[in-house]
Amino acid sequence: MDVIIAWSGFLGAWLLVAGPIYQAAIELEEEDVERDVIADASATVEAPPRVSPWWWLLPPVAYLLHRRRGRVYRQSVMEVLAPEHLEQIIRFGNKATGWLFVALGAFFIAVKETWEVGEIYHWPVIIFWSLIIVMLIASAVNTIVRMRRTHVMLGEPAPGRA
Repeated sequence: MDVIIAWSGFLGAWLLVAGPIYQAAIELEEEDVERDVIADASATVEAPPRVSPWWWLLPPVAYLLHRRRGRVYRQSVMEVLAPEHLEQIIRFGNKATGWLFVALGAFFIAVKETWEVGEIYHWPVIIFWSLIIVMLIASAVNTIVRMRRTHVMLGEPAPGRA
């Protein structure tokens, strides 16, 4: 009975990973974001000067400089966007962050459940990590296949394939 419970926990946890990934793909694709307008706005903004690669000799400093450069650029782009486009970006980012939290929480549960299955069978650690990678890939492939199938059934071009 322990084996059945362990495998049930394993499968349930990985379904909790695959589900939010798929649901996030559906909801984020439906989000009304005018990407071309946002791209045009970002093209009109001059990017801040690049951070010298020499700063990577001090990785924490280089990281902070890159983050500051990115923040300055984002702020410049936000200033030229119309309020409705800015709202689209913020709404998209908030929704994506929410689904990321759900999927990460499920992933940590799936890691625990995968470990428990491995303990029952006394698997080496390499099998545990291999199974984690395989299940993550399976979750992503599930989403890709289902999204493409939906577009084909509706007679629409798949995203990225105009």
